[in-house]
Amino acid sequence: MFKGHPKGLLAAALSNMGERFGYYIMNAVLALFLCSKFGLAEGQAGLIYSIFYAGIYILSLVGGLIADKTQNYKGTIMTGLAIMASGYVILSIPVLATPQNSSFLLTVTCLALFLIAFGNGLFKGNLQAIVGQMYDNFEAEEAKKGEEALAIAKDKRDSGFQIFYVFINVGGVVAPFVAPLLREWWLKTNGLVYNSALPAYCHEYINNAAAMTADKLANMQALVEQVGGTWAEDMTAFCNQYLQVFNKGVHFSFIASVAAMAISLVIFIANKRIFPTPAKKEASATVEYSAEEKAAMAAEIKQRLMALFAVLFIAIFFWFSFHQNGMSLSFFARDFVDQSLVAPEIWQALNPFFVIVLTPIIMFIFGSLAKRGKAISTPRKIAIGMGIAGLAFLFLGVYSYLMGYPSANEFKALAPADKVISGAWVLIVLYFFLTVAELFISPLGLSFVSKVAPRHMVGLCQGLWLGATALGNLMLWVGPLMYNAWPIWQCWTVFLAVCLISMGIMLGMVKWLERVAK
Repeated sequence: MFKGHPKGLLAAALSNMGERFGYYIMNAVLALFLCSKFGLAEGQAGLIYSIFYAGIYILSLVGGLIADKTQNYKGTIMTGLAIMASGYVILSIPVLATPQNSSFLLTVTCLALFLIAFGNGLFKGNLQAIVGQMYDNFEAEEAKKGEEALAIAKDKRDSGFQIFYVFINVGGVVAPFVAPLLREWWLKTNGLVYNSALPAYCHEYINNAAAMTADKLANMQALVEQVGGTWAEDMTAFCNQYLQVFNKGVHFSFIASVAAMAISLVIFIANKRIFPTPAKKEASATVEYSAEEKAAMAAEIKQRLMALFAVLFIAIFFWFSFHQNGMSLSFFARDFVDQSLVAPEIWQALNPFFVIVLTPIIMFIFGSLAKRGKAISTPRKIAIGMGIAGLAFLFLGVYSYLMGYPSANEFKALAPADKVISGAWVLIVLYFFLTVAELFISPLGLSFVSKVAPRHMVGLCQGLWLGATALGNLMLWVGPLMYNAWPIWQCWTVFLAVCLISMGIMLGMVKWLERVAK
């Protein structure tokens, strides 16, 4: 798989695995954890989640600027790993949230999330810039052998970023299992059983038991007895115990993230010497350019930046839709899908699993088409990816409509006997389509950025790609609002429309983007 690719590609991917491990733990548990620990409504948890995930990517602009300014890409990356680890250390401290300390603990939690986001900003874009520089150097070496060798080398860039994407997702397959398994182990150790609905009842009881209706109290009693508790006149002590035990296992999973960061740091340091430095300034004589040459260079840079921003615009709407996997789609897994065998967080493992399984297949298809002279350009692949993402939401929208599902709020208020729960196959099909779309867009978007970025702005441009992701993430909170307020098929239809409109715009720009990226 690595034959014919630059030395250091595997080491860079392995260095990124720790960050991906922590990322997928957060993607799986953050919104649900904020609800279970602090009793937040989905909309409130969604807003924090959106700001956090936007911060991860928008701070990559800061990281890119710092690395470009200092030319110390490797030092910036190592600092980022250390700062991320400090955020996970804070999150790993298991303190029970009570009405008296919830505001303070939530503030501390948000501080920890900021540290993780800032560390990620220093790390993520700059490591991707290093991978891009590997291919710049590789192409420069191959160009010395002739035009044919250069053409072959250029074809390697897309597949190289796909290989990089596969290996960084290995940590993502494992991560979603960590928090649920630790949580259920800790519950079992304390003589209790997992139930995703009970924390919300516990918070409501602690905050205002007198206001709970008879139906709610009856539902809560059934759940308490189901998890191994005993119903009593005053359930405050039990509620505090269940919340403490329930969330402590999740806190333990953040310790695993710290260990993953340490492993990534060791791998990076061990391979530091073989990694190139993007856009490193060479000590050379000053070259004088004519006015015409300066104008031509300025025009080329302008064209490249225009093409970059055009693709970034499309990326915003892809990530707005795709990253619902940690928001409205996670709530869908919790509320509408059978949990008897699999906890809702574990379904997040489907995405990185499909990345690993499907990437070689997609690479084979792209390679076969290229050999037959029918290669698909990177911009066209991105447009196709938007269409495939639309298919995912089309499937879920049609399914939800046929099932007659109301809004999530209405569904949760139904008696258990009146709820029609979906099978796990629905999530498997959904994440299959979403992952195929991701493979057409995310690694190839990184490849496109590395192709069109002016050489002296490579770190910043990788940061801009992540900044576009941030803008998409900043809108994620809209998903839970629609999910809770409308029949859920209407929520999925909005995402379908976003994907199809984006695909149409991208197809309209394809020929221009292909010219610029040559």
